[in-house]
Amino acid sequence: MVHMKRAYEPPSQADGYRVLVERLWPRGMKKEALVLDEWLKDIAPSAELRKWYGHELERWTEFQQRYRHELTREPAHSLFMKLLERARHGTVTLVFASKDEEHNSALLLKQELEKRLRG
Repeated sequence: MVHMKRAYEPPSQADGYRVLVERLWPRGMKKEALVLDEWLKDIAPSAELRKWYGHELERWTEFQQRYRHELTREPAHSLFMKLLERARHGTVTLVFASKDEEHNSALLLKQELEKRLRG
């Protein structure tokens, strides 16, 4: 099972394995305040892709295509497969920082993981 949770929300027992899936540390969060099992910087969109997207919603469709492509290349692909394996054996919560819960890379990552879990 794969869940998502903003970094600014408190952790819970139901979160299972908590993974930060952002390239940058969440703004204003102290490292000791964010309860994580792992930080996978390299599964997040590349700096170039993040900069190009710039949270401009008219670029969302293209961003999704580009990010999916990045997930097929190393090092993101190996990390994706590692998360997939964890999700097959327990709950994984993708921790993200974006305010926009409908247009962010963690949502796309969740969708891709769930697609693989179903298929």
